[in-house]
Amino acid sequence: MAFNSADTAAFKNVWVFCEQRQGVMMPTTFELISEGRKLADELGVELCGILLGDNVDGIAKELGGYGADKVYVYNSPLLKEFTTDAYTKVIVEAVEELKPEVLVFGASNIGRDLAPRCAARLHTGLCADCTHLDIDMPNYKDFLKEVSTLPEERIEKLGTVLINREPHSVERDLKMTRPAFGGHLMASIICPRFRPAMATVRPGVMKKREYDVTKAEAVEILHPAFELSAADIKTEVVEVVKVAKKMVDLIGADFIVSVGRGISKDVEKGIALAEELAEVLGGVVGSSRACVDAGWITADHQVGQTGKTVHPKVYIALGISGAIQHKAGMQDSECIIAVNKNETAPIFEGADYGIVGDLFKVVPELIESIKAVKAAK
Repeated sequence: MAFNSADTAAFKNVWVFCEQRQGVMMPTTFELISEGRKLADELGVELCGILLGDNVDGIAKELGGYGADKVYVYNSPLLKEFTTDAYTKVIVEAVEELKPEVLVFGASNIGRDLAPRCAARLHTGLCADCTHLDIDMPNYKDFLKEVSTLPEERIEKLGTVLINREPHSVERDLKMTRPAFGGHLMASIICPRFRPAMATVRPGVMKKREYDVTKAEAVEILHPAFELSAADIKTEVVEVVKVAKKMVDLIGADFIVSVGRGISKDVEKGIALAEELAEVLGGVVGSSRACVDAGWITADHQVGQTGKTVHPKVYIALGISGAIQHKAGMQDSECIIAVNKNETAPIFEGADYGIVGDLFKVVPELIESIKAVKAAK
């Protein structure tokens, strides 16, 4: 029987594409498996990982530790290095055979290349760069009440949409939320007419579950039959060259010192102070979008809806007003410290500690105080 993405009743289970590179699982995969566990529980189905590579069975079990019930492993020397042709063919044919109702990818370079090609071949929808996923309607409504400006009465009435002029319940549809219009709006998108519902998810926005050794041992590893030949691949990876580049690990940092428009009177000094404070704390420098747009700092430092979502132990905001787009990327930090000359700046509303003052005077004092405390230990 031919594959029909419109036969929504034939699809079941939640799948996560498990990205690995050189036999090492990417951290985003564990975040997605953790989130996939929540979605699968809400649907009452199994959570399955799909893992492609060459001899990657050894890293499949750890997916169970984060919530996977099954892992479909596709091993081949032709899958050792990522190529769009090979990975797309294998995933599309796996979906056509096994029919998951939800398929999630990380919004990495590979995920952003792979997911839209698979969606096009499967004739289904794809929501890119998601920051929130829901299926259960009460959970989704609670999310909207917290982050949206919709009246509560309107939120409570949500539950059906018109498809071809007929009412359709969205109870089992994946509600995919992503920034729109440069981060000025949040849009929730559904794919009611086709399956699987597909999404790419921004790294760092989903929380990783605690690893469970017992579940890792209990996960079912499956090796479905598949066909793949060199003739299916139009490109050849001749060599993989890793460029020695200093990367800003915002997602993994425990301490982040971010700069905003408040450094405008002396940009170089402002960034230098942030770097010195971050170094004393053992952290990294972040930034608001305004600094990136102005060309003061590179985009890999950006925190916010259109940047990275972070969860450090301490987040220090220097001269950042606190636009909702920025706060969405750092509001889950364990401790937020804000320094701003404007005592009414929105950043103070979500801060644990606020300092009203000139950052160029406050930060040197912070640095000296931290150094003194360290020296006394």
